[in-house]
Amino acid sequence: VLFMGQRSGRQKRSKKLEVTLSKTMMTEAGVQSNTEEAKEPKAKEQRLTSVFGVADLKNEAIGLYNIGQSCCLNSVLQVFLMNTRFTGILRRITVPPSPAQKRKDVPYQMLLLLEAMQCGKQKAVSPTALAFCLSEYRVKLFVQHDAAQLFLTLWNLIKRQMKKPELVEELGDLYTICVQEHLACQKCSFETKRNSSMLTLPLPMLDSSSHVLKSLEDCLQYFFLPEELTDHNMCFCEQCGRKTPFLQSMKLVHLPQTLTIHLKRFCFEKSACIHKLSHYLPFPQDLDFSAVLTENQCQADDNEKAAWQYELFAVVAHSGSTNCGHYCAYIRSLTECKWYCFNDSEVCQVRRQIHISFVASWTLLQISFHLTDC
Repeated sequence: VLFMGQRSGRQKRSKKLEVTLSKTMMTEAGVQSNTEEAKEPKAKEQRLTSVFGVADLKNEAIGLYNIGQSCCLNSVLQVFLMNTRFTGILRRITVPPSPAQKRKDVPYQMLLLLEAMQCGKQKAVSPTALAFCLSEYRVKLFVQHDAAQLFLTLWNLIKRQMKKPELVEELGDLYTICVQEHLACQKCSFETKRNSSMLTLPLPMLDSSSHVLKSLEDCLQYFFLPEELTDHNMCFCEQCGRKTPFLQSMKLVHLPQTLTIHLKRFCFEKSACIHKLSHYLPFPQDLDFSAVLTENQCQADDNEKAAWQYELFAVVAHSGSTNCGHYCAYIRSLTECKWYCFNDSEVCQVRRQIHISFVASWTLLQISFHLTDC
């Protein structure tokens, strides 16, 4: 499951939305002459001046046509492009110099798609160019994808192809979670610690006894519970000189501006078949991590934990089975505070209460929270 949220502070909306055509589109259309470029050396760095998301520019949201089992790609793209902090980074990328490089550059193709969605008058646009760009990097077309895996693949491609170090750093700050892993030998005092980063919190839906976890908060608490590594899971202890039982635990160090939670709604049966977990899971509109986790589950100072106030931003939901199904995305406009349902080319506004109740009963693939601006 992908479940996204962001800090709950809202940006103030401008009284007048002034949207100018970016240099990227001008170059593609051949509007600006070489003489004008000579007068403005930094013209190639210009982008759309608006900082608002796709749904806010025209007070309506733009859909993406399904080009053949692309509902998963469409849903994940909408979550990226409706995040105004992400599009602010995207508009400052370095434009590839040649047509061949442009066709293979994922951030550039995402920028072109964003501009087509903002500047066009149609209800939906086609992601064909971006889809074929992704196929250059072994992202298969016309097949079913897992939303969580596709989200990670897209993010890594974007990061790898961004040329400016400051944009790479901003992208990391926007999405990267930092945790500290602890391993403690149960026979002696030997202990190891290491920091690691991740893009999503992969939360289990069942506990070790295969009992259903009843809420998102329960899933979070269980994820950070210490786990005993015994029998065939024992680790080699340098101090004992042999394999011994270990206690493995994880502590939260840092949370990003946009927090992505992946609900693992699948389990492996004895027959080695993958079974989908479709039970109801309530999740909150607002999430305070410092209230959910204990002191022992956090490795952060008080200032860091005080900022762990999140507001629901987007949900990517899946209906159907593991072999066949459909994706759609529910996303809140960060400037209008309206909820939209993105179902490929069909987009409609939904009431929050109906949205929360309906989506929670689906198999959620991604939940996104936005961090509160303090």
